[in-house]
Amino acid sequence: QVQLAESGGGSVQAGGSLRLSCAASGSTSDRRSMAWFRQAPGKERDRVACLDVSANIKHTVSAEGRFTAYEDHARNTLYLHMNNLKPEDTATYYCAYDPGWYNCASGSWSYWGQGTQVTVSS
Repeated sequence: QVQLAESGGGSVQAGGSLRLSCAASGSTSDRRSMAWFRQAPGKERDRVACLDVSANIKHTVSAEGRFTAYEDHARNTLYLHMNNLKPEDTATYYCAYDPGWYNCASGSWSYWGQGTQVTVSS
């Protein structure tokens, strides 16, 4: 089992920045894919960023280049740095993990975090 703990969410004004963290613990492995998703009220969960860590492939982060995703492999932690936040970025942000290959393409995820809330006011 792998546990994921997201942190770093909060309330900011438009134009502000936040850095989200997702710490993986338990039966982690060097072979993995990790991703960030977000879900706004009444909307579907959308993928924000995805890293096929084992294959060293980073998929394009959405949000017009304002977001940067990166992994600290030694700390088993995935980050999402968000700049120039907009009210439409308001959502619950979730971390996903899978001990596999190319999960960014397959869309299959074994583990999910509980989510961290990001609220951006205008």
